[in-house]
Amino acid sequence: MDTVKSDAPNTVDELAMELATIKQSAKKIAIIGSRNLPITHQQMIETLATALVMQGNTIITSGGSSGTNAAAIRGAMKANPQKLSVVLPQTIGQQPSDVQDQLIGVPNIIEHADRAMMTLADASRICNREIIDECNQLICFLSHTSKTLHNAVQYAEEGHKVITVFYLD
Repeated sequence: MDTVKSDAPNTVDELAMELATIKQSAKKIAIIGSRNLPITHQQMIETLATALVMQGNTIITSGGSSGTNAAAIRGAMKANPQKLSVVLPQTIGQQPSDVQDQLIGVPNIIEHADRAMMTLADASRICNREIIDECNQLICFLSHTSKTLHNAVQYAEEGHKVITVFYLD
């Protein structure tokens, strides 16, 4: 005789929540990913971010002078700077000068002075989780060897976020 597992109602509820997120017109969409991207990938991410903001979505990302985050920032800034939120792993002062330059004019920057003494790797892991907690949907650009980004995707799965993953290799 077949029995229904005790987690079945939770699964139905989770699917209903994910469907509601997909149907939602304006979302908070996190875009995170690799720093090491060819210019063509960066241009695609920039175009994607611009289009998502033009549709009324808010983009949440982290700082970065190159790669995914930088492209997401450029794209969102083109469409509507008010629809961009940049969460830094540490403080603006700890960012390289090119990142600081890119963040000029970004109205919504969240800094974390409390992480100033952490390694950048540890602060970035916490930052990715914070970004994922804040979003409805995650778009991640990564390689198969990126443990940090794979962990971020797994964390988003555990949080029942709508996830789109683009593998770059």
